[in-house]
Amino acid sequence: MVRNYAQRAVEPELIDGLIDLARRAPSAGNSQGASFVVLEGPDQTARYWMTTLAPERREAFPWPGLLHAPVLVLPLADERAYVARYGEPDKARSGLGVDAAAWPIPYWQIDCAMATMTLLHAAVDVGLGALFFGVFEHEAAVCAEFGIPAGVRPIGAITVGWPADEQRPSKSAGRPRRELADVIHRGGWHG
Repeated sequence: MVRNYAQRAVEPELIDGLIDLARRAPSAGNSQGASFVVLEGPDQTARYWMTTLAPERREAFPWPGLLHAPVLVLPLADERAYVARYGEPDKARSGLGVDAAAWPIPYWQIDCAMATMTLLHAAVDVGLGALFFGVFEHEAAVCAEFGIPAGVRPIGAITVGWPADEQRPSKSAGRPRRELADVIHRGGWHG
């Protein structure tokens, strides 16, 4: 996860390639409800930061290099695509085509998260840096600013760009990974 970017543009073709891979991520019923708002260049990314990080808060912001990212991507999950798809004849028996509340787990968010992870891995594969972070209390303002329709929600935001030479990892990065034996439960959950 990169939090400091070189002030260098990323070619639109590279971003298109990342999203082309991301759109191929698994999708329940092939509903394909993930979309991406791509903000490229300082004018477009500044709109995001003006919406979510007021200038008076920037002085105390611990990651000023994050604001140098030349690309910002909003991965969007569209619950409507899943409800509509599961209302089609081959999926209607599931009962999930009634409305979003019929879904015990919101697969539109899961599938969008898989697409997002694909995009993150693809960015690293081409030498770019990226960071996924939450939109949280700014969701309504972000949706309004970028014309995101009702029923479509950003699961977060992703900065993308060329990593700056100097990186300062977050404090969380120092936490050790759980041991493999602690995460594998073969044959069932055994403590």
